[in-house]
Amino acid sequence: MRRFPGQALRLGIAATAVSLLRTSRWRGDKVTVLAEYALPEGEPDIASSAGATLLAQALRTLLEGQDVAGWPVAVVLSDELCRLWQVNPPPGAARLADIEAAAALRFHALYGEAPAAWALSADWDAKQPFQAAALPRALLAVLQALADDKGFHLVEIVPHFVTGWNRWQRALRAGAWFGQWHDRLLTLAAIDEQGLRAIRAVPVPAGADHYWLTQVVNREALLLGLQPPALVQLAGALPAALARPAQQGQIACSQLGAGQANGLSATSQLACAGSAA
Repeated sequence: MRRFPGQALRLGIAATAVSLLRTSRWRGDKVTVLAEYALPEGEPDIASSAGATLLAQALRTLLEGQDVAGWPVAVVLSDELCRLWQVNPPPGAARLADIEAAAALRFHALYGEAPAAWALSADWDAKQPFQAAALPRALLAVLQALADDKGFHLVEIVPHFVTGWNRWQRALRAGAWFGQWHDRLLTLAAIDEQGLRAIRAVPVPAGADHYWLTQVVNREALLLGLQPPALVQLAGALPAALARPAQQGQIACSQLGAGQANGLSATSQLACAGSAA
């Protein structure tokens, strides 16, 4: 596959499907779906060796017949495959090892898992709270092995929420919360006057509407000791029920980037969220 200047590949990976896109800054269609592949029924535990093997098979099927050698590839992982949390540095922390240990302890407290199977990254800060992310090492090993085998260049592997937060945080109104909506998952960012306070991944039931969103936001605000926001700004393809105005007593929401990636499958929308490679 001939690569022209400004072109790159994006790979979207969810628990149920994978997708490969070609993006172009200056030539032809901005986004072209090259291939999609649905995983077998039943969401695999990607952090396990069995789940990683299943994913490796799916990705090899996805890339079958695709000439990707030499291409830069940006990978976006659905938030259900990642772990996102806030870390409060311990008093007197002065070394990177101190805050790394605090992040690992917080990870174990929140998720009940040993961090050994996860690769942790963060905006490390010994003076103030910071956000951390963990990606399954088994999944990262699959992607690196595939890159070595197919000859493409991994330039970015990032959780979906991070792509949305980096893109939209400056567009958020004062006092609003942010949410990244994708398929059956809402990743909600609680924000106060100091900035990003906490990140919560919430499964989305069928028929989710303003009442459901209000209940979720009120619960999270109560747990965090915050006042509920008057507005939640959401990125992603929202259900029709949330496109209607909120009723009295319900929290309003608005969509960021309306119309982007229209017509694409959920997994291709995921891949489309990646930054330019």
